[in-house]
Amino acid sequence: MSALAKTSDLAELLQITSERANRYLEDLSERSVAPAPDAIERLKNLDIPLPSEPTDPAKVLAMLDDFGSPATVATAGRRYFGFVTGGTLPAALAANWLAGAWDQCAGLVTMSPAAAYIEEIALRWLIEVFGFPPESGGGLTSGATMANFTCLAAARHAVLEEVGWNVEAQGLFGAPSITVIVGEQVHVSVVKALGLLGLGRDRVLRVLADDQGRMRADSLPRISGPTIVSIQAGEVNTGAFDPAAEVCAQAHRDGAWVHVDGAFGLWALAAPARAHLAADVTQADSWATDAHKWLNVPYDSGIALVRDARHLNASMATSAAYLVHVEKREPNLHVPEMSRRARGVEIWAALMSLGRSGLADLIERNCRYAARFAEGLSAAGYRILNDVVLNQVLVSFGDDDTTRRVIAGIQADGTCWCGGTVWRGQAAMRISVSSWATTEEDVERSLEAMVRVAEAVRGH
Repeated sequence: MSALAKTSDLAELLQITSERANRYLEDLSERSVAPAPDAIERLKNLDIPLPSEPTDPAKVLAMLDDFGSPATVATAGRRYFGFVTGGTLPAALAANWLAGAWDQCAGLVTMSPAAAYIEEIALRWLIEVFGFPPESGGGLTSGATMANFTCLAAARHAVLEEVGWNVEAQGLFGAPSITVIVGEQVHVSVVKALGLLGLGRDRVLRVLADDQGRMRADSLPRISGPTIVSIQAGEVNTGAFDPAAEVCAQAHRDGAWVHVDGAFGLWALAAPARAHLAADVTQADSWATDAHKWLNVPYDSGIALVRDARHLNASMATSAAYLVHVEKREPNLHVPEMSRRARGVEIWAALMSLGRSGLADLIERNCRYAARFAEGLSAAGYRILNDVVLNQVLVSFGDDDTTRRVIAGIQADGTCWCGGTVWRGQAAMRISVSSWATTEEDVERSLEAMVRVAEAVRGH
């Protein structure tokens, strides 16, 4: 007999799960952001021989919570500033739980009318928020890597179709060569996607960047033949934006496709006070972004959007006798995955709960907090390495060794968590403010910890 044979048992298990999850979230504000070494050590308690018999689900859950929860990084908390990781909005978390109970495959309308319809609404709302043409097409992926892959697959189709080559049918063997142009600071996810698409990681032409990592439009090479140009909305270290208007004008004049990697920076379009930073990216042909970054929905949640939906559908479409397609939009014809979870439910819930004003406020608050970090650290005598225009701050605490020791000290202190990077050959700490839950008090508390640790390290 199944360990979950009775509905009442399942109800009790879910109640216990809710209690444990609530307790975890309530404790986040005061626990160390990074897990303690002994908590990581205790993960070994999960490494046991596979049981020969079923285990009570309540015991399974207890083991995960008792040994797993203390060893997590508090990315859902208010003082996590590593990478660009948003917390999870209450409505999005609740929607995630409900969608998990639904257990829907979101690939086909026939398999889940609810998931397909909600996804379509969410995509329409996103297109409206970003100000893209209403006829744009899109799909939901696992993250920005696959969103970039999806958009670049559409681009590959379009530029080869223009010269009479059907890449989906004929492949790349013997195909006309595609030139790919990227900025000097191109994100690794774009490079990985290009490799997966057979366009090569090392064949790309890299355009010089300025001191903020922005592609220099005056350094664009001459464009001829099938060409894809990939630009950035939000450089991963500085938050800077490539000059989209100039790049799009030149690329489109010469028949090239322009793709925008906007994993987090694209969300600037949702905040009136920051929209000018990204306004010109609307002239591009495709856009990739993450919902699990600045929209603050659970992992994993990427978004691929293409101006001409025909190219997206042509690059992703497939068919089989058993796949029953209806006349409505079929989700699996717009992304690589056929079987996937109902990501649109969380995106819909996040957008519905925030509304336009709430989303704008979330973005603007995070940018304001980033500026406060820069101001406070600069006043304490430390060098800010970037123009803080968005939610990213780069700070140096002195020479490379000192900076790295300060970063390690801040991570060990546990008040907040920031990661390290190298910017233009110099070690730096990167502060990424991305969570709906972060408050002014959290910023000031984190600033105090940063300065305190830095002074202690530099005092030795």
